[in-house]
Amino acid sequence: MSADTVPVPFTGWGRTAPTAARPVRPRTYEEAVAAVRGCGVRGGIPRGLGRAYGDAAQNAGGAVLDMTGLDRIHAIDADGGTVLCDAGVSLHRLTEVLLPLGWFVPVVPGTRQVTVGGAIGADVHGQNQHVAGTFSRHVLSLELLTADGEIRAVGRGTPLFDATTGGLGLTGVVLTATVRLLPVETSLMSVDTVRTTGLDDLLARLAATDHLYGYSAARIDLTARGAATGRAVLTRGDHAPLDALPARARRAPLDLRTRRCTAAPALLPGLPGGPAARLRDELRHRTAPRVRTGELRGISAFLHPLDGVRPRNRLGGLGGLVRYQCVVGDGQEDTLHRIVRRAGEQRSPASWAVLKRFGEAGEGWLSFPVPGWSLALVLPARAPGLGALLDGLDEEVATAGGRVCLAQDARLRPDLLAAMYPRLDDFRALRAELDPRAVFTSDLSRRLAL
Repeated sequence: MSADTVPVPFTGWGRTAPTAARPVRPRTYEEAVAAVRGCGVRGGIPRGLGRAYGDAAQNAGGAVLDMTGLDRIHAIDADGGTVLCDAGVSLHRLTEVLLPLGWFVPVVPGTRQVTVGGAIGADVHGQNQHVAGTFSRHVLSLELLTADGEIRAVGRGTPLFDATTGGLGLTGVVLTATVRLLPVETSLMSVDTVRTTGLDDLLARLAATDHLYGYSAARIDLTARGAATGRAVLTRGDHAPLDALPARARRAPLDLRTRRCTAAPALLPGLPGGPAARLRDELRHRTAPRVRTGELRGISAFLHPLDGVRPRNRLGGLGGLVRYQCVVGDGQEDTLHRIVRRAGEQRSPASWAVLKRFGEAGEGWLSFPVPGWSLALVLPARAPGLGALLDGLDEEVATAGGRVCLAQDARLRPDLLAAMYPRLDDFRALRAELDPRAVFTSDLSRRLAL
């Protein structure tokens, strides 16, 4: 087991609010047990590849358990479509291994550089949330190392499963998971693109036809004003069937290596702030096709736009980036209008603004998705008036019965948490029973009294 006695700085992917902790990197289950038992009075928190923007995987003065040393794929059922793997395996590696066998990870977020354990802890969602739900919906079982040093088999439908999926590592360390997979015929996506004229046009299209597509996301131009406020480039697609490929591509339809390309310009994040940013967003919108159907794109180019710019977490400059993601329910379109308008009025507009339609809620007690409309913003942390803006958006979201995504958060006020997450008391009670000494703790859990 790799362990440094000297604390080192940790941040979220947004590089805000750094704190120092002692890194520990177990390479066996036995080392993981020893690491948990030796966390010390400030406890420990598991960490994957560090792609959460906020402070969920930081632990000031304590230990941070780097789980990427446990990265074995134990078994693949190529007939039944399941995989058993360690929690430290990345979704990128799973894709490389599974795709040639005709299987794909059923839910992927905007970056493939996420571990299976991180996907469970954050209960991540992707562009297919409206039909596939969250990642945990496809997890059949998992092994969890709890605060007493015991390894427990945890099945679906149990309180511990629902507290762990979306529980941000606070119920224990996920060691292994068995995940149900999605069958695919090719490594390409068939994509339809349309430019919408404003937010009402976008919402109407999503409400009426989003169920016809497996994947869907809209990149909003926050610089637009008047009737054009909320205009967007809407891209939707499905895994391309074999007969949709040109003849030359059918010789190796599942070859991921030949499909690598950059994300489409309409989805790339850009440099934040100022007139240049507004000109960039205007050009991005106008150069997108008004209507295009049946375009073939590689899986990563379509599903992982956040990997299209490197290093994308440096775009905010020295102050870093804040990712703000909220969801409000159906019938709260006026609230969504106000949020989009207020976000667009910032002097340093968001470099990333994506709207998705959510379907069935996540099963986890702290899972983020609920049915309705999800808006994700990425803003420079030093943008003038950012704190006041986001506090105001929190109030809007809470009043509308919505919630913010805890896996991306580093600043939510604790008094709003219970209104957003009605199973919060259940989570706290289970955690107190399972881990009375708060062995598993993080900067986020202290800040929000989880």
